[in-house]
Amino acid sequence: MAGDRIGATLPRLEDKVATTATALARIAELPRPLVFTNGVFDLLHRGHVTYLDAARREGAALVAVNSDASVRRLGKGDDRPLNALADRMAVLAALAAVDLVVPFDGDTPRDLIIACRPDVLVKGGDYTAATTAGAAEVIAAGGRFVVLPFAHGRSTTALVRRIRQ
Repeated sequence: MAGDRIGATLPRLEDKVATTATALARIAELPRPLVFTNGVFDLLHRGHVTYLDAARREGAALVAVNSDASVRRLGKGDDRPLNALADRMAVLAALAAVDLVVPFDGDTPRDLIIACRPDVLVKGGDYTAATTAGAAEVIAAGGRFVVLPFAHGRSTTALVRRIRQ
């Protein structure tokens, strides 16, 4: 049936979501340069997708997502994240700019970054290499650290505040 072929070459959503162990095994299959970025990605908005698109343009994208416990430790509020980890990962995996999504539970993704050995570490906004976990290790291994400017003045915190008004 012709309909069976539609999207047959696209990766399945489930194939783009990985545990740390699975991600580390699959990284060898990803094209280089490997890009690593991370975030909460709670309520996906234009700022997120613009950021992820720009990160993807630096190479093949790997996205790490803060676990629910990690988000709570970030001090974003007792009711955050609004969307559970599995849901946030599924939404990110559905994006064309994202090749692989992996969660992390630490306060920072430093250990995951070191294990993944990306060629490019991307962060947004006001981060610097000095304030970004794992940046020194990526640079020491010959990789690059890239800061993408905030786009469109969007933030999940501002969106949540507006919804609650």
